[in-house]
Amino acid sequence: MSLAVIRSRALAGLQAPEVTVEVHLANGLPSFTLVGLADTEVKEARERVRASLLNSGLEFPHNKRITVNLAPADLPKESGRFDLPIALGILAASGQIDPARLAPYEFAGELSLAGDLRPVRGALAMSLALHRQGVPRALVLPLDSAREASLVQHAEVYGARHLLDVVQALLPPGEGSTAPEAGWVRMQPPAAQPAPAYPDLRDVKGQAGAKRALEIAAAGGHSLLMVGPPGTGKSMLAQRFAGLLPPLDTEAALESAAVLSLAGLFAPERWRQRVFRAPHHSASPVALVGGGSPPRPGEISLAHHGVLFLDELPEFARPALEALREPLETGQITISRAARQAEFPARFQLIAAMNPCPCGYLGSRLRACRCGPDAVARYQARLSGPLLDRIDLQVEVTAVPPEALMAAPDGEPSAAVAARVARARERQQARQDCTNAQLAGAALDTHCTMEAQAAGFLRNAAARLGWSGRSLHRVLKVARTIADLAGSERIDVPHLAEAIQLRRALPGAGPG
Repeated sequence: MSLAVIRSRALAGLQAPEVTVEVHLANGLPSFTLVGLADTEVKEARERVRASLLNSGLEFPHNKRITVNLAPADLPKESGRFDLPIALGILAASGQIDPARLAPYEFAGELSLAGDLRPVRGALAMSLALHRQGVPRALVLPLDSAREASLVQHAEVYGARHLLDVVQALLPPGEGSTAPEAGWVRMQPPAAQPAPAYPDLRDVKGQAGAKRALEIAAAGGHSLLMVGPPGTGKSMLAQRFAGLLPPLDTEAALESAAVLSLAGLFAPERWRQRVFRAPHHSASPVALVGGGSPPRPGEISLAHHGVLFLDELPEFARPALEALREPLETGQITISRAARQAEFPARFQLIAAMNPCPCGYLGSRLRACRCGPDAVARYQARLSGPLLDRIDLQVEVTAVPPEALMAAPDGEPSAAVAARVARARERQQARQDCTNAQLAGAALDTHCTMEAQAAGFLRNAAARLGWSGRSLHRVLKVARTIADLAGSERIDVPHLAEAIQLRRALPGAGPG
């Protein structure tokens, strides 16, 4: 037979659309043509496939006109993931393997010139797409990629190290090698991983107010901005935040791992661990929110179901910070290009830190600030009002005197705080099936009930401080979280008072 059809998958954002690899051999002037909107890496597969077949001891049809079509033709294809299906298509079309034995499988993998299989990006996204579509086919991948793909429950995934391993498994029984290591290997889901070891909150001495803000942020899924002089422990607090969050459930862990797999950053040993991303302040808007051609996930998507820590927040480029506004509200990012759109999830928790002024010591009791009012105003104006309006908690982290720091005992361990956070989150899930930070519309009115006295207190505070409607709702959500931590069914005045105190303006700035 001179025509063979093999199934594979491309990557389009977090989606993995099916691609049909059609290989046709015909008489005529010898050539090797690839069609179907193939990127440069895909076109280079011609040389990799030819060399890998020859170096593996297989026959390459030098005297044939080889045409490879990657369908659908209007779907862009990139990377070397189609090397393996193209090689198998040539073998099937030239009669070296039975084309019918390819039908129950989908293949992806990059080939070396010696025939070794190299990992591909997005293996987990491919396995998720195959599982969710209910397609009754197994997935054949390079061994390292197969370990990722096997995380999907009930997925049938096979891993191979070399092109010959795949060929051996596709030969009829009795014709393949009898060596025990020949052929591919059925991958099993990985064993349960030990609980991840995060830095402990007990290492941070003092800073009771900032620790309380971390606990509230973790309990309700709120964003947090810490403002204070250098060396007060802002980065230490942020690095310990992930240890306060409850463990990821299977669905959330798969979503997080799938995004990391798109960037080639997922490691199976970090399965079910919360991601902590801390990009440098020189990051561009594309690095933060994603982009490029083809579109790739940015830091906000790589931090999906995890923590995004932005240190020295005013030092980030203004366009990069403004690009965070929509994802903070919606939990996803849509990257639009002339040819197509790509959607990536971005349900991250933002933890940010900054100095109050250019020298960093505005309001410090240990050193005098050298900045004038105009310099302070310009520095703080680097953060726009709409961005600050979307950050739920804004707290001041004050400097602790050296004598007090040396005499202070160890703080409360992360495990104790995490237990309170877990109980508060369980209340939220039972009541509204989401965190308080995700409440919106009618659900906000339904679940944030309060007595008339508390409602009047909130109205007066909002009028005096000049809040926007968004600020009012965010304070209400924080108060609901504080009430959950206290085990209260209703929001009372003390809960509102603490929520208002945790949304103070920056030192030296006007009320907000």
